[in-house]
Amino acid sequence: MSTNNSFDKFLQDKLDERKANGLLRSLVSYNDKIDFSSNDYLGFAQLPQLKQIHTSLPSGSTGSRLITGNPFIAETTEKIIAHFHDAEAALIFNSGYCANVGLFSCIAGKGDTLITDEFIHASIIDGARLSHANRYKFKHNDITDLEKKLQQAQGKKIVAVESIYSMDGDEAPLKDIITICKKYDAILIVDEAHAIGVFGDKGEGLVCKYNLQKDVFACLYTFGKALGLHGAVVTGSNTLRNYLINHSRAFIYTTALPPHTYLQIQEAYKLLPTANRKALFELIEHYKTTIQKIKNISFIESSSSIQTIIIGDNNKAKELANHLVEKGFFAKAIVSPTVPAGTERLRICLHTFNTKEQINLLLNEVEINCNK
Repeated sequence: MSTNNSFDKFLQDKLDERKANGLLRSLVSYNDKIDFSSNDYLGFAQLPQLKQIHTSLPSGSTGSRLITGNPFIAETTEKIIAHFHDAEAALIFNSGYCANVGLFSCIAGKGDTLITDEFIHASIIDGARLSHANRYKFKHNDITDLEKKLQQAQGKKIVAVESIYSMDGDEAPLKDIITICKKYDAILIVDEAHAIGVFGDKGEGLVCKYNLQKDVFACLYTFGKALGLHGAVVTGSNTLRNYLINHSRAFIYTTALPPHTYLQIQEAYKLLPTANRKALFELIEHYKTTIQKIKNISFIESSSSIQTIIIGDNNKAKELANHLVEKGFFAKAIVSPTVPAGTERLRICLHTFNTKEQINLLLNEVEINCNK
């Protein structure tokens, strides 16, 4: 393989620039630490029911869904999911990123307007860019600013939010957003990635919890978080499903999930209604009560599994995360530009398999490090 030293130097200079600014990313693996970082909120990733699915199905799908990658169990799984979330239809994608890019890149076009919360996930931003539609951002969870953007919108108007935000862990005011969308004849798309499994009587997410299914045009649910698997699904009308099959390049041109994955997804959906959400929310309440006693540290208010400590500096956030690793905990530092400059943070995820004692020990180390 030929090399181009001048171009390698260009790339290295870019990496050195990121490092100097405290922005250099690297891959890490801390499997031997207490997990306060993963999205495995219900502990499903370790369940034997999901790990020990034996099947004679092929190991790979061998093609896209439109060629050889559409086994009968794929569409059966989609029907199960649609019924669970009280939707007309569902379409499975290979990941949450693929689903959002695939949906938003084709749902609007030139002359239309996509309006997204300023804290929306990067996958929605990337999909919106590919659509060539106009895109406005409204201030986080700010209904007044959303209305201003809707007043400026042209063509088809599409609003996109997360029900639970991945970096702050806070909840979108869905009912208020729906009211304003109806006023301006806009459709609403809700990314439920961090709500599925955690919220709702059966873990259906916040749209179902608040009975808003008929008011939301489409929802996205990922399988790589509380379900402990891989893949994602878009729910909505039969018309939307058929449209995505015909227009979503992220669906059309990618090799489908392996057949056995659909069996795992079906099993995970069977397990969701009996998952121990009560224990998870007891831990969340314990965390929230404990941090009230801690002074001089900026915590973001959240009632979800995602809890955040604002550090406000890339290097200091990384130093805190490294300190916790040394003490046996894995909680991830989230730095800019993933989050806005000045809001660099430690992101703490709570799980059913964590304990109150572990939370106490973690927060004690945070307090020691931040107040030294």
